[in-house]
Amino acid sequence: MAKKSSAARTASPAPVAATTTAIPPATTPAAASSAPVAATPKPKSTPSQNQSWTRVLNSLTKHYLSTTPQRTLLLDAFQVFLVVVGILQFLYCILAGNYPFNAFLSGFSATVGQFVLTASLRIQTTEGNKKDFVSVSPERAFADYVGCSLILHFFCVNFIN
Repeated sequence: MAKKSSAARTASPAPVAATTTAIPPATTPAAASSAPVAATPKPKSTPSQNQSWTRVLNSLTKHYLSTTPQRTLLLDAFQVFLVVVGILQFLYCILAGNYPFNAFLSGFSATVGQFVLTASLRIQTTEGNKKDFVSVSPERAFADYVGCSLILHFFCVNFIN
């Protein structure tokens, strides 16, 4: 066991200077409302930033519309419609109530299910995914989509009662 040197044993830590902080005086609600409040300026977006975002969105839209096949555009538009319908159904349930809850549940699940089936159809019919779905032709994918949609809606209608 090593012994400590005499300097290490006798040395004490240096005293730390006491710091004081100013405590603000307590304010009453009346005093707080009459005291001026310094507002911090919020950073504003400059016109060049807005133009930059507009340019990016315009470029993205032009590229999407020019490179995406018409069939895929139609599927995307239908998916946007399904999202809007789902949001409207959910808002109606919140605002007006969900008295026949099974009707809301059936309608909302039909919307979500149809969205999922449409996403599956979009994936199977996209030209870039041909190598992943070699044995599935676009006609076969559409027939599966129609069949599964009929089954989905059959269950949803039966769930309503």
